[in-house]
Amino acid sequence: MDSARHTREAGNPPRFLVMLGAVALVTTTGVALWLLPAQMRADWGSAPEPTRSLAAAEPPLTTGPGTPPAQPSGAPAPGRTHTSGPSGYVGFVDATRNPRFDLSANARRTGIRWYMVGHLTAGLDGCSPIWDGAPGRDDLVADRIDRLRAQGGDAGLAFGGPYGPELSATCPSQARLTAAYQQMIDAFQPIAIDFELGDQGDGATVERRGVVIATLQHEAQDAGRPLGVTFTLPVTEDGLAPAHADMLRATHEAGAEIDTVNLLMRFVPGSRDNLRRLSVAARAAHAQLERALGVGGRAGWQRMGLTPVLVSPDDLSVSEAERLMAFRSRTGLAWLSVRGARPADEVLRLLSAPTAT
Repeated sequence: MDSARHTREAGNPPRFLVMLGAVALVTTTGVALWLLPAQMRADWGSAPEPTRSLAAAEPPLTTGPGTPPAQPSGAPAPGRTHTSGPSGYVGFVDATRNPRFDLSANARRTGIRWYMVGHLTAGLDGCSPIWDGAPGRDDLVADRIDRLRAQGGDAGLAFGGPYGPELSATCPSQARLTAAYQQMIDAFQPIAIDFELGDQGDGATVERRGVVIATLQHEAQDAGRPLGVTFTLPVTEDGLAPAHADMLRATHEAGAEIDTVNLLMRFVPGSRDNLRRLSVAARAAHAQLERALGVGGRAGWQRMGLTPVLVSPDDLSVSEAERLMAFRSRTGLAWLSVRGARPADEVLRLLSAPTAT
């Protein structure tokens, strides 16, 4: 009887092997789920799934040695070079409200290499660029950019912003608009030009700006200095406003090469939900950029920047900056930045640290 009870039927493995296999399966599944890039880990909170699955949009956390980056599904026109422009972390400098800001000293203290200097708005005649209504800043800004370049950094110029109209909205002449932008490009040789738009503009404005941008980029490439072009736009948990997404598509169809779309999101002071809201907004905008610019997957993330707008320096802690850096590394974001209140130097040094892409 005892002998019969301990006799195992043919083809059945021992019970301890079955248990070991079950443990291994559970462990492997848990690791795989942790690595799934389309799910936000606990440090970002749980985000509701968008209507369109982005499981294939966010890239793996790592790639094998020598693995080339994913290529955009929509390539630039023949003869055009995609210009990556600034990367990593981009500091913003308001040249009117902080005219004595020392770019080179700030770069040494924080490690930031890339800056965007603004805002250039339309003058009284509608076709002349001025610094937020304050002329006479050109030499001062140029001197500070030159000193930054001498130590290995670089800067771009930001048009538009909250304090005045962007040139394309007030200058109806395509020739004069081209000349106005070119004047600033010749004076500062920016690594990129950014268009910060609250109002996307009417159809004529969008088309005129897109055609002028394409002309400037072709001329810059012919001269051997490709010109990066970025757009800074507000974003919510629903992503970009539909009118802004349509504006990006129309600009792209006009022949302009948009290197990066920088997403501005206001943080709620004291909220622990800010990073979750930012992640949801980024995912929604990623799907919109795929439709507007014809790039998806990792290439779509590489065309996106994220810029929290802070009310207080405490709105972005060191631990939250670490989580932002992890998200940037995981997705391949073009850059991070911060507006509004200035975070602690420790946070800036962390955000500007290099990361594997």
